[in-house]
Amino acid sequence: MSELKQVVGAAVVDSLAAPTKMLAARRTAPEQYAGMWEFPGGKVEAGETCEEGLHRELQEELGIRVRLGAEVRGPGAQGWPLNAKAAMRVWLAEVTEGTPAPLEDHDELRWIPLDPEELKLLAWIPADLPIVGAMLETTGRP
Repeated sequence: MSELKQVVGAAVVDSLAAPTKMLAARRTAPEQYAGMWEFPGGKVEAGETCEEGLHRELQEELGIRVRLGAEVRGPGAQGWPLNAKAAMRVWLAEVTEGTPAPLEDHDELRWIPLDPEELKLLAWIPADLPIVGAMLETTGRP
């Protein structure tokens, strides 16, 4: 089996030490995902580590720099399956510089309380939904 395209995402929280809220991003494209919520991030480019790719993507998409925390471990070596061709690794992250803004790929950002009921109210991209539950466990908020 060939290796999947590596995607990276961030569960941007208000504090790595004591998280209470997470930043969700609403997609504008592709059409089947427009209006749905996701973890910001994107594809890792050739020559980048996953962490480098995530830092670059968050700078491009949201205009922020972050400190990475724990990885939200997925079921596979490449993280969470997104589709037949791609998988995503996700890290907790805290903003260290800048104010998040929807610069590209998103039309809205929203800080959501780390509460399962609150998070379920958003229309998540289906592949991101299991990651939401795992992220809550990683932050100690099941």
